[in-house]
Amino acid sequence: MYVEGGWKPSWEPPPRRPQLTERQERVFLWLIALNALLLLLAPIGGATIIHAVLAVLRHG
Repeated sequence: MYVEGGWKPSWEPPPRRPQLTERQERVFLWLIALNALLLLLAPIGGATIIHAVLAVLRHG
């Protein structure tokens, strides 16, 4: 009456991706924190370098 593999539902969910390990999750969170910190500090550092270059060019 029932055949193995004979009937499948019309929609099957996609296969699940593997979960992150604890170490991978910790590294991922550190990378997010580092990027957030650089997002705040990089414009300040970039402006400082530009100001230094302009000061050197002005005063020779």
